[in-house]
Amino acid sequence: MMISIKNFILLLVFIFSISNSKAQDKDYLLLKKINDQYTPFGGGIMRGFSDSDTYLALGIPTGLFIYGKVKKNPEMVWNSFESFSNQLINGVATTILKTTIDRARPFVTYPDDIHKHSVAGSKSYPSGHTSMAFAAATSISLQYPKWYVIAPAFIYASGVGYSRMYLGVHYPTDVLAGAVLGAGSSFVTHYTFKFIKKRWELKHSKAKI
Repeated sequence: MMISIKNFILLLVFIFSISNSKAQDKDYLLLKKINDQYTPFGGGIMRGFSDSDTYLALGIPTGLFIYGKVKKNPEMVWNSFESFSNQLINGVATTILKTTIDRARPFVTYPDDIHKHSVAGSKSYPSGHTSMAFAAATSISLQYPKWYVIAPAFIYASGVGYSRMYLGVHYPTDVLAGAVLGAGSSFVTHYTFKFIKKRWELKHSKAKI
């Protein structure tokens, strides 16, 4: 299964077009409803989701690599390279979109209504935390397609996405685009690595004959 890059980009553009049309009112209203629920206790939990994002995204490929080397498991080592490459590709794509689209954060556009409860630096669209979390969740789910891997991975990724709205630093469409971008980059990376691995195995099997 391969994802059309053209259709993938068109989907992201479509999501952004929604955020820049009359639908932005609904985008803002939904964000305000979520942001208004803020409490210090809930904020602590949501910041926990947000702050753990980078550590998990880098920890998964690192853990796979170390464990694969210790157990002499080449499949796991291969998966670690795939996971790291996925995060690299996703990070570059997210940065390019943020710079190109240049959407202001919601607390900047609506300073009296949306309250920021977390550090937020770069532009708003798409959500980098969400794209990173969904990239990690989708990648590990494709590599190890078991319910006990898939369910917690996507529950966590969804929690990260929700936390960015709860903390007032992203619109719902930012989070949606981040989820699509993270999942999409994972599919592209996964099937590209499968193709490369198949070619590599075929080449080396012929060399042994």
